[in-house]
Amino acid sequence: MENKNTVPISGNVVWHNATVTRERREAMNKHRGVILWFTGLSGAGKSTLAHAVEEHLHLMGCHTFVLDGDNVRHGLCGDLGFSAEDRVENIRRVGEVTKLFMEAGVIVLTAFISPFREDRHKVRAMVQQGEFIEIYCQCPIDVCEQRDVKGLYKKARAGEIGQFTGISSDYEPPNAPELIVKTAETNLQDCVQKVLQAFLKR
Repeated sequence: MENKNTVPISGNVVWHNATVTRERREAMNKHRGVILWFTGLSGAGKSTLAHAVEEHLHLMGCHTFVLDGDNVRHGLCGDLGFSAEDRVENIRRVGEVTKLFMEAGVIVLTAFISPFREDRHKVRAMVQQGEFIEIYCQCPIDVCEQRDVKGLYKKARAGEIGQFTGISSDYEPPNAPELIVKTAETNLQDCVQKVLQAFLKR
């Protein structure tokens, strides 16, 4: 479905309606398309949890795909840096791609810091109510730093990395996520079960 609130910058652009509809794709997949949006600080466990949830859904016969923050920046968003403006554009692009996956009848899981509430709200607004499940991976920053195998927090505190979320750039926690998972206090399998329960309830 075309986003009526967005005017294409390119000229002579007309929306083409496919004969294979979302409903037909979902009927073939035997489940609805939905977005599971994992957000939280670097090191909060977003990617680990998203992939673990995907593994369970895959074993259940679901059609899934994980969009991971680092992986996307290798290609689709490889031209973007980490300024506030580039972070906004990063999530805008991811949101559009996520919506396409969902309309293909896929359960799409995203693992992005996505630090700004407004950007997450814009992605939520792209889809119908109930199709965007926001999962806040809540983890104290000191625990995130202990988990930091890449050494990014250390570099950020030394001033070697600018605009680093949680250190020199703000992270805005969700006000009303569908689910809060306390990844510092809960083991991975229990976190997975919490996400699956929230997903299946919808």
